[in-house]
Amino acid sequence: MHLIGEKLEQAREILDELEMDCWLTFVRETSVTGDPMLSFLAPSDLTWHSAFLVTKSGGPIAIVGEMERKAVEELGVYRQVLSYVESINPLLQEKLQEIDPSTIAVNYSTTSEIADGLSHGMFLLLRRILEEKGMDDRLVSAEQLISRIRARKTGTEIAAISAAIRETEDIFRMVADFIAPGRTEMEIADFMSREVSHRGLVPAWDPGHCPAVFTGPDTAGAHYRPTGRVVEKGHVLNMDFGVRVDDYCSDLQRTFYILEDGQTEAPPEVQRGFSVIREAIEKSRQALRPGVKGVDVDAVARRVLVSAGYEEFPHGLGHQVGRFAHDGTALLGPGWEKYSQKPFESIEKGMVFTLEPRLTVPGRGVVTVEEMVLVGNDGAEYLSTPQEELLLIKS
Repeated sequence: MHLIGEKLEQAREILDELEMDCWLTFVRETSVTGDPMLSFLAPSDLTWHSAFLVTKSGGPIAIVGEMERKAVEELGVYRQVLSYVESINPLLQEKLQEIDPSTIAVNYSTTSEIADGLSHGMFLLLRRILEEKGMDDRLVSAEQLISRIRARKTGTEIAAISAAIRETEDIFRMVADFIAPGRTEMEIADFMSREVSHRGLVPAWDPGHCPAVFTGPDTAGAHYRPTGRVVEKGHVLNMDFGVRVDDYCSDLQRTFYILEDGQTEAPPEVQRGFSVIREAIEKSRQALRPGVKGVDVDAVARRVLVSAGYEEFPHGLGHQVGRFAHDGTALLGPGWEKYSQKPFESIEKGMVFTLEPRLTVPGRGVVTVEEMVLVGNDGAEYLSTPQEELLLIKS
């Protein structure tokens, strides 16, 4: 079955779980103002007003502009594909009256960006369309529905993510032979970017800082572009990097140590920092299972660092990965205001998370590793191949 068909069936099942009658995604000119859920509903961007209706009992319905009808129809996953030329209003009103849902879940949320694809203007327009038929008071947030659709990865999705991970790990192996004292962060990033292009792939996020490369102490540390800073002996170097395969992302970090003359291993303070990071990742992985809260898993990693004498890392332990490098609603993070209710969402089977604690080794740099795991029935298993040892770069 086409992935869109898989996700539409999931949506129907989740509507039933949540005792919701109908999910409506309402869009226009999606190349300009796209809805994050559109990739689960249509094969490409849409121009005119379009509506996708999923109910817990009947087959899904698409209402699109006449010029885009054929592309949606060819998916073979919609019970009905209706089209119009002048106005979507009559068809949308007619179908909603036929369904007669007590609630209509639409894509808005005050807490989850992934569920907030309906613009304010489109919300007002939709309400006006429904008001003509006395249905405007039935609109509710689709946040819970959307969160579960994105969280529960199908076999097709997991296969694509796994393929992206393998490509990423392979490029990390290649760049290990390229890193050397005297090379700059930008030169290292350019090497990796060329390899991504050579493989016919694209970066998992903004190519301006994918890969992100940080060497030595006093760097930006995260979410910043590579610079002209030179790799030096005795410094730690870390990279944050991922690619897309079949529209699904990887997101991994690896840490290297640049050996000084005469050294055959990293100094004790660097090795200790790396070992603490590994322990934090493994213990939090063991704590990650269906039914727990993300805030509790995050706390496991923080306890490991603090008990070892390091400061807490200034971000969440891990985020979901899917069509975006930062995907989904549930988060492995602390109960900080900026994260809203995300850390308090229950973990579900099928979620793919990163685990990415970090710490600073004074005078050396930032030690961080980012792995990807899949939540199963009873726990979480690595999708990535864990970095068990520091990657040593000879002078």
